[in-house]
Amino acid sequence: MRLQAVGIAAAAVLLGVSACTQNQPGVIVITATFQPVESVLVTPPVPADTAPLPAPALPASSPTPDPTRPAVGTNAVAEYVVQPGDTLFAIAQANGISLETLMAANAQITNPNLLSVGQIVNLPHPPNETSGEFKIIPDSRLVRGPGSGAFDVAGFISGQPGYIRIATDVVDEQLLSASEVVQRASLEYSVDARLLLALLEYRAGWLTKTDLSDTQKTYALEGQPSPAGFDRSGLYRQLAWAANQLNLGYYGWRYRALANLEFDDGTRVRYTPGLNAGTVGLQYFLSRNTAYADWSQQIGAEGFYRVYTAYFGDPFSNPIDPLVPSGIQQPPMTLPFLQGQTWFFTGGPHGGWGSGSAWAAIDFAPPDERPDGSPACYVSKYPVTAVAPGVVARSEGGSVILDLDMDGDETTGWTVLYLHIASEGRAIAGSALQTGDLIGYPSCEGGFSNGTHVHIARRYNGEWIPAHCDQCLPGYETPSFVLGGWVVYGLTNQEYQGYLQNGSERRIAEQGRLIPDNRVSW
Repeated sequence: MRLQAVGIAAAAVLLGVSACTQNQPGVIVITATFQPVESVLVTPPVPADTAPLPAPALPASSPTPDPTRPAVGTNAVAEYVVQPGDTLFAIAQANGISLETLMAANAQITNPNLLSVGQIVNLPHPPNETSGEFKIIPDSRLVRGPGSGAFDVAGFISGQPGYIRIATDVVDEQLLSASEVVQRASLEYSVDARLLLALLEYRAGWLTKTDLSDTQKTYALEGQPSPAGFDRSGLYRQLAWAANQLNLGYYGWRYRALANLEFDDGTRVRYTPGLNAGTVGLQYFLSRNTAYADWSQQIGAEGFYRVYTAYFGDPFSNPIDPLVPSGIQQPPMTLPFLQGQTWFFTGGPHGGWGSGSAWAAIDFAPPDERPDGSPACYVSKYPVTAVAPGVVARSEGGSVILDLDMDGDETTGWTVLYLHIASEGRAIAGSALQTGDLIGYPSCEGGFSNGTHVHIARRYNGEWIPAHCDQCLPGYETPSFVLGGWVVYGLTNQEYQGYLQNGSERRIAEQGRLIPDNRVSW
């Protein structure tokens, strides 16, 4: 989509929303990066059930206070002015409401796929009900941050008496144990494995029970079959969905000023202004497929918190707070390819992994001259290079993690994710690289991609850092994503849309190779 004032029709829906969006079936984006892979649940014999765990103690420590956000008036009716590239679905999602609720507040809109630039969209009154003040978990126990890597997933699962000890799943045509699947989802989404394990127990009893229903085995975290148009059956798909929902709440609160929550029955609440992002992430996840009355109990001290502390102790006993300190600066970075080459800027800010995470990533396509009729997915001959000095902390499954603080631990300090890097020629884990050294070659390997490109994103202490944070509240600002003097900018609430600015020069995120506006070189 071009940055110009044009009317918005159904085509805008295809370009304005990530293919990973959970609530919008049938959406396709050419450079969409992540989608759960084919997954088949394998059901082995199960042993006899065991006794449940004893109830844990109530909170033993007091969480560090978080900044109280500005109060939202409950009587004022807000208005939104439609911008180029907007969709009604994205406007609704950005305001924590369903498309149906937004349509009900705008009787004049009869077709959600037809908007015009400058059109006024009424937002419903903010809800009066708030979500409660109890803090469930610190940010550093939702994000896979410092210390998360020391947790032994396989060792923990081997000591559990429940179904998880023998469960397996087929992912990417490989039979994986439950511990391998949990570890994979934790690494990909940068969500702490302990949280995912506690949720498996809380929602379906996977850690303690063996006599589970087919629904509990197949849809452990949703608790019911996935909606029409989605296949989220099996452990990997369920964990991928759950991690994305956790991230939706976490990053929506932290970086996208998300203030409201809506349940399936239309009940709406405001997040309590003094909460932290980790708690909001859990509140959002627990609201999925849950009635409001049940959710109110689940987010208190007698709800999910009791299960988590039974296994992993008081989460607030030694938190990393804040996980991302105010005023951090991005280390100098170059563009991720060699000088003298011209690549194509094909994707503006979008999810680091899944659309729920911070929109930390951008995409570049290599300049290969492909013969007519050749497939869109191929291994490019043009190398992807290190944007800064670092150590390769991980290299697998199409991903390379460059650790800029050189300790080899991707949960601490600045790290850079490269995705869709072909296995052949890829930098190996433990390699020390200098700026410009070889990372590998673009392909479609890893995640989901239907066209060869490289996806690059930043994290700090495991937290995805937005490529552009135009909605950050005071105290939550993040450093600009700057590559070789090019500063990344995104369009508000429009995933994949944006531009690069370097002095007076601008390059616009565009699909294709015939548009001068998306060509970048240095």
